[in-house]
Amino acid sequence: MIGFYILIGVISLASWLVSNKLKSKFKKYSQVQLRNGMSGAEIAEKMLSDNGIFDVKVISTPGRLTDHYNPKDKTVNLSESVYNQRNAASAAVAAHECGHAVQHAKAYSYLTLRSQLVPIVSVTSKFSQWLVIGGLILGAASGAGGIGYYIAIAGLVFMGFATLFSIVTLPVEYDASNRALAWLKNKNMVSQQELAGSTDALKWAARTYLVAALGSLAMLLYWGLQVLGGRD
Repeated sequence: MIGFYILIGVISLASWLVSNKLKSKFKKYSQVQLRNGMSGAEIAEKMLSDNGIFDVKVISTPGRLTDHYNPKDKTVNLSESVYNQRNAASAAVAAHECGHAVQHAKAYSYLTLRSQLVPIVSVTSKFSQWLVIGGLILGAASGAGGIGYYIAIAGLVFMGFATLFSIVTLPVEYDASNRALAWLKNKNMVSQQELAGSTDALKWAARTYLVAALGSLAMLLYWGLQVLGGRD
């Protein structure tokens, strides 16, 4: 189990470092005021309009970094600061979330797959690690090839869904950022300085998903070796 705790420590440290860097970047670019004077909400509404999307609402949601697009009720949810403020960070986040709305409107395949995985992962992620650990304990007590092994395998399958979800999320997030930055640039919504800030902010936001995907894959491989490597 020492290896498990070391792995958890490494993943947690990487996540903490990237998260802190992301917060500092957004704080920095929140000081870069937009020359056009538009708020995050106005940026979002214009991007939706420019892409011919008129059935998606832009709403404010409580909290910080709580921004997201909800495909079920077709809402772009912007945190209060992003919704109201008029800076490079707000423009980046607002346009990024609208990037997901554009993906949805165009039936972007990876977004469709991720949406299909959501209900599965919401269930399997609660039990995967418990099944693996419980299966290993039962296997140690009853010997190789017993029911404990198959319980652990079921846990690995459940864990695999979470890993797949994390990996599929990567192209979804990177594509949304690319759509956002292309629109900001092509429509002359931001100056070169503002675009540079928006690009840097979204780059660090994407790295949080990259760390999550690598962490999920590392956990799957670790427990896979514990289960499959322990067999005779």
